[in-house]
Amino acid sequence: MSTDTSTSTLEAITAELKAEIPDELTISKVTYEGPELILYTDTPREFAERDGLIRQLASTVRKRITVRPAPGTQTSPVDAEPRIRDLIPDAAGITNLEFYPETGEVLIEADKPGLVIGSRASTLREITQAVGWTPEVLRTPPMESSTVDNVRNFLKQERGDRRQFLERVGEQIHRESNQDPEWVRVTTLGCCREVGRASFILSTPETRVLIDCGDKPGAEGEVPYLQLPEANPIADLDAVVLTHAHLDHSALLPLLFKYGYDGPVYTTEATRDLMGLLQLDYLDVAAKEGRTPPYESEMVREELKHTIPLDYGNVTDIAPNIKLTLHNAGHILGSAVAHFHVGSGFHNLVFSGDIHYSDTRLFNGASNEFPRAETLVLESTYGRRNDYQTDQADSERKLITLINDTYEDDGTVVIPAFAVGRSQELMLVLEEAMRKGKIPTMPVYLDGMIREATAIHTAYPEFLRDGLRQRILHDGDNPFLGDQFQQVDGGEEMRHAIAAGDPCIILSTSGMVSGGPIMSWLELLGGDPENLLLFVGYQAQGTLGRRIQRGERRIPFSDRRREKELTLQFRVESVSGFSGHADRNGLEDFVRTMDPRPHKILCVHGDESATDQLSSALYQKFNLRTFAPKNTETFRLE
Repeated sequence: MSTDTSTSTLEAITAELKAEIPDELTISKVTYEGPELILYTDTPREFAERDGLIRQLASTVRKRITVRPAPGTQTSPVDAEPRIRDLIPDAAGITNLEFYPETGEVLIEADKPGLVIGSRASTLREITQAVGWTPEVLRTPPMESSTVDNVRNFLKQERGDRRQFLERVGEQIHRESNQDPEWVRVTTLGCCREVGRASFILSTPETRVLIDCGDKPGAEGEVPYLQLPEANPIADLDAVVLTHAHLDHSALLPLLFKYGYDGPVYTTEATRDLMGLLQLDYLDVAAKEGRTPPYESEMVREELKHTIPLDYGNVTDIAPNIKLTLHNAGHILGSAVAHFHVGSGFHNLVFSGDIHYSDTRLFNGASNEFPRAETLVLESTYGRRNDYQTDQADSERKLITLINDTYEDDGTVVIPAFAVGRSQELMLVLEEAMRKGKIPTMPVYLDGMIREATAIHTAYPEFLRDGLRQRILHDGDNPFLGDQFQQVDGGEEMRHAIAAGDPCIILSTSGMVSGGPIMSWLELLGGDPENLLLFVGYQAQGTLGRRIQRGERRIPFSDRRREKELTLQFRVESVSGFSGHADRNGLEDFVRTMDPRPHKILCVHGDESATDQLSSALYQKFNLRTFAPKNTETFRLE
């Protein structure tokens, strides 16, 4: 929008706010930062005393509001720090305090941020009343995480640039528009009749939003159809929304910045950190395998700088006529079901991303209640009529039996596992089984990024299942810190020692046996029939994991010296109940109990038989219009 339009809109909002506040309060400046309205005041202490005033103002202008002190109205940092520490209980465990005079914010990092916030944010108000600074609170990770540290330090360094970026985004979001568009369209750029390269364009006559941008496991070169007219020019996209961090949804998102995109990426805070971890590893693996990475690490940093994290349930303006709300998807840490409200009620779409409908040890099941939902874009990974996973309790019993049998044979259990999600689920199962004596206590070696991904899970316990969150936050019982869990950090030398040692369990990336340290374990342990290779996650078509799972035992193998063929002799088993995806029953239950039930469903993210069979079943059972689209199709929604 033009600067004149932006200025006039802010002037009108400022006048409206000033008319609502008591005479003793002042507003010196109002500006946009992304979806939020930032209100600067010369009377921050008085604002803090008025509990409920900010909610009242936000309701008046229908925008999220943050109040900050105008420059010069705060106590000096030297005097403010001891007063802040006096107001916060010692049990909160403050680890860092940083002041940002340009925005009037004080960053408080603590072991227990709830004690910093106080009941109904009472301590935060007390801090502002005492020193005039606006507190921002972060949790100190209970496990050291280089990813969390690096992301937080990077964003601190880029704080000035991010503020300018957010102001620009705010102007774009709040530009004048027709709130009732003539049409809404969804264009499929990937993951239709296939698993992988998830990507969609949601468009109206004046806005375009990209949802996800992933690669396809086991199929190098098959990328989303970003060259379609609906996706271009990429630089002019209004927003990007990422449902979760798995590479089949996030791997190629940094490529957008290489193509000139300079706008926001909306996702959860946990997904932001995980996507950075997985994308940098994606580049590292490509380089080690002699492939040219599609983008440089600088593009990952640009993506992080442009990410606007959202909490579950917060309704957020992302374009003049589109509001976004993220809901728990139950799939991996921070995964989200994305709800889009277009216009002033013109159409509502839900993108499921990847979902797990029932509760697991790690997460609460996916949310499926929305104010309105006319169209659902639904994953179909396990959409075939016979895709029924084993009950979780039965799966755990089978896992325990297989581990015990292998232990008695003096063998080692090797589990290819995704670093994010399945590994942590298995860690919880193994920790409990050893604690209760269901399996012998033995080392559980974590190879690849599993330990780092686990540390990120503990940094964001608010995304975990209720009981697990209680254990970590309030009971001081973090199951991920068990002595049995040991990081493989000694490279090939340590792997050789483990392979030659006593029986143990090894969790190793990659989960689909498509590279990474799992290849070393195939070479070191695959020739002994007393060992066990145990699959617990989905193996996509075309991956080595799928081929081994289906019986292939002579596999190509390359090391730094030469290409060769490896003959696998260890046992191969699969346990299905640990997948992060809903099975056929779960997908049907998600739709059956969805409130409100959609009028139209697009079945995506499954192979052709899965999408066709799920689409047909949903039509027959619920009398809904259903589709199994192909890539590059466009659907007009009214």
